[in-house]
Amino acid sequence: MGINSNTWSTIRLVLILGLAGFLYAFSSLRNGRRSLQKTEVVFVGESNSFMRQETVNKLLIENKSDLRSITKEQLNLDKLESSVNKNPMVEKSEVYVSVDGVLRAEVVQRTPVARVMVGETSYYLDKNGKQMPLSNHYTARVPLLTGSITDEVMPKLTAVMAMMQKDPFLKKNIISVRVLNDKSLEMASRNHPFVIEFGQLVHPERKFLNYKAFFQKAVKDSTLEKYKRINLRFIHQVVCTR
Repeated sequence: MGINSNTWSTIRLVLILGLAGFLYAFSSLRNGRRSLQKTEVVFVGESNSFMRQETVNKLLIENKSDLRSITKEQLNLDKLESSVNKNPMVEKSEVYVSVDGVLRAEVVQRTPVARVMVGETSYYLDKNGKQMPLSNHYTARVPLLTGSITDEVMPKLTAVMAMMQKDPFLKKNIISVRVLNDKSLEMASRNHPFVIEFGQLVHPERKFLNYKAFFQKAVKDSTLEKYKRINLRFIHQVVCTR
């Protein structure tokens, strides 16, 4: 009894799939045994340089002196990524090997919104409201934050500081923020002697709009240097004291 065409088609399909599977497995094995060619660190997003590429490189090669002695199959990418993410300057990272043998790490650094000073202790506050150590390589241009900084005010306080960092005018103009015991804020301007009474941590968008409108008019009238206090506590008006 001969083999019909349908049977031959099935046999051919099985052979083709088997050959494809063998070639794929062989290719994967060869690829896994290839040595790494180099490492590459890419800092994604903001241009802050709180850490150096050399720091990440050491984490990637796990202190091995000869990169070419490391093969792809020896790598535990999840472990390497976890190691990079443990660095206090890192928000998140992705570690992978390219087809040409480059061990690459794409790193997003944390974003500070203030520099906190409590007694002799100083650290950054990041955009998520978490403490972040100072860096030996880079100093962020963020406002100094002092005063009664408690866990209770931290969420709203972080939101206000982040709002200031996103606004070019506020980022340039306001250099320090002090939290008073009643949870209200006082701010200092970079080039002007007056105190900005921000008030409680409510309606920050409106208060900042009022401040910018006041500032623009005062510049036009050449009256900025005449004021001692700028009160933003009332969302429908700005009260100035000479």
